[in-house]
Amino acid sequence: MPATVDLSTIPTVTGFFDESSNTISYIVQDPNSAACAIIDPVMEFDQAAGRLTHESADQMIAFIQDKGLHLEWVIETHVHADHLSGAPYIQDHLGGKIGIGKHVQTVQDTFGKIFNEGTEFQRDGSQFDALFEDGDTYQVGTMSCFALHTPGHTPACMVHVMGNAGFAGDTLFMPDGGSARADFPGGDAGQLYDSIQRVLSLPDDLRLFMCHDYGPGGRAIAWETTVAEQKENNIHVGGGKTREDFIKFRTERDAQLAVPKLILPSLQVNMRGGEVPADKDGNMMLKTPVNKL
Repeated sequence: MPATVDLSTIPTVTGFFDESSNTISYIVQDPNSAACAIIDPVMEFDQAAGRLTHESADQMIAFIQDKGLHLEWVIETHVHADHLSGAPYIQDHLGGKIGIGKHVQTVQDTFGKIFNEGTEFQRDGSQFDALFEDGDTYQVGTMSCFALHTPGHTPACMVHVMGNAGFAGDTLFMPDGGSARADFPGGDAGQLYDSIQRVLSLPDDLRLFMCHDYGPGGRAIAWETTVAEQKENNIHVGGGKTREDFIKFRTERDAQLAVPKLILPSLQVNMRGGEVPADKDGNMMLKTPVNKL
């Protein structure tokens, strides 16, 4: 492994559930200081009305201010296709650095073509403050953290480990939810299986926090599990399921899934670090490419 998991450091993790996108964002507090990080913040978008709002981000900002915390990082686990990022809005209010995996450059190149972006759209990841490579370490206060490159859902997916807490992004869902799709441009079911096995090689007692939950079977929304629970009970990869079986299942299932309703605005915004593109007059404006996905 690129870094040693420190199970003795136990951050306080608070989840914020966004019902419209079934996304869970997190505030992660260093247990030994007032420092904190935010994982995968949401900006609400009413597509029919073309209206952006910040209810979820405002809740997180208020939480941090009320507790006297200091925001050091806003981490994006990947370029999300189902919600818009609230990272720049939060940064404007609280500071901190916005970080994402270095392979966001691949995502930017792919979708820069799909959205017919001009040369003014930089494809080098410069919209973010930090680009993480596999095994990179960083600090949240006194707490040592590291990033694992886990492609498959997207090329830029990363799992972030902070003390005894791991933030899985879309690499895994809760055990009864399985795994995320792998059919977006740049996705790969075989890579996703390999990435999941890498996560499952982490210590059994590592807490794992999901980016999404859909309450399968009508159960209450949940977002925390462990490596051990995933290894034993995950319906897509648990119990020793083979790579070949996973690829077959994932490919067949993905062919039946609908496209996320916010995929077009989400990708345009999130590949820019959460900034909304604008026309030549500075008005926020989104594109709808036809027959490109």
